[in-house]
Amino acid sequence: MANIYPFRAWRYSPSAVRLEDVVTQPYDKISPATQQAYYLRSPFNLVRIILGLPEPGDAERGQSVYTRAARDLRAWREQGVLAQEKNPCIFAYAQQFKVPGTEIVKVRRGFIALGKLHDYSEQVVFRHEQTLSKPKSDRLNLLKATHAHFGQIFMLYSDPAGSVDKILYDGAGPAEAEITDEYGVLHRLWKVSDPAAIRAVTAAMADKKLIIADGHHRYETALNYSKEHAAPALAKTETSVSGLPQPAYPEAAVMMTFVNMDSDGLVILPTHRVVHSLKNFDPAAFARAAEEFFTIEPLHGAASSGFINTLSSQQGTAFVAVTRAGALLLRAKPEPVAAALASLPERQRQLDLSCLHSIVLDRLLGLDAEKVREQTNIRYLRYAAEAVEQVRGGEADVAFLTNPVSMEQLREVAFACDVMPQKSTDFFPKLLSGLTIYALD
Repeated sequence: MANIYPFRAWRYSPSAVRLEDVVTQPYDKISPATQQAYYLRSPFNLVRIILGLPEPGDAERGQSVYTRAARDLRAWREQGVLAQEKNPCIFAYAQQFKVPGTEIVKVRRGFIALGKLHDYSEQVVFRHEQTLSKPKSDRLNLLKATHAHFGQIFMLYSDPAGSVDKILYDGAGPAEAEITDEYGVLHRLWKVSDPAAIRAVTAAMADKKLIIADGHHRYETALNYSKEHAAPALAKTETSVSGLPQPAYPEAAVMMTFVNMDSDGLVILPTHRVVHSLKNFDPAAFARAAEEFFTIEPLHGAASSGFINTLSSQQGTAFVAVTRAGALLLRAKPEPVAAALASLPERQRQLDLSCLHSIVLDRLLGLDAEKVREQTNIRYLRYAAEAVEQVRGGEADVAFLTNPVSMEQLREVAFACDVMPQKSTDFFPKLLSGLTIYALD
């Protein structure tokens, strides 16, 4: 099923830079303020490649963020800022973190390797979310300019016995690289170059099916790019380096981090919806319209943490709507909601976010699938406090606070070849970009 390959990664040279000065969060989690901070941190910070700043006169000079990304990557390789591994490797990658909003400490273990790109129709790689068009266009432009992958696709596989982690972590010595990021997450990396260990991991993964946890846009971009660069039919067989398998051609694989979905280290946070720029939005009229599908209870107090605590204690489909008039707890009325969602697959009908998107955003607020896909009137935020503040500060009309999707729901939806609405899951912590780089040339 899953084809895993070691690779000769490009990595930041410790003699040239400090790793903590150059790695970043994934591109779609970098705010403008974080982008500026990364720029100031180092002239070799990866943000200059994966999320560069436009410069005045770019169009006149025939330049762009993508041409500069290619220029910088080429220069850093030539200058020795980035150095390539001599032999194909995989990398054990562990993250120790405190679950947001709690004092619970967890460790999430996985490994970085190349993974073969598959069409979803092959049922080896499964998605769980819809994708958005703008991010895919941006990532394709970067890939075409640089011919390299800088972050890993976050992949889940099932291994109840933890056999892969045992191969990688039992008896592992001190980490080769160690860094604490801006969220207090401790990241550790071990290089695994022993052919026997690599073969054991690839063999253990051979019967696995994979679910994309994070990186749907980059996966689909890489898949389309792979099809454009497919080798002639006679050459489409895996090659070998030092007895270890390699992809048929460089574009046939992409860099992935593989994590056991049966482990205790997986944490999924909710992604809240903030709706803005609606014409003549009236909180009272919205509440009246919502009564057809929901029982509505005003929530007192001003703290977003209180809203989340109330929401997390609910049974069945529920979410909190925050407007400038106050906060409301919306609990689904079973029969009207079931009738409204009758056209959806059964597993999707069980999801709070399907109810929110199909009934509230579409029917009540007039935000159809196209507007949601193009993010015309909607923003997605991790923190409830930020979502609430945007409403109270006049930057938005209404915020919808949600409960997180469970791992069981994600698994069932993905393996049924269904999809959830966009931005349904927020796995914490994120995988750092820049720990390893996969150059296609």
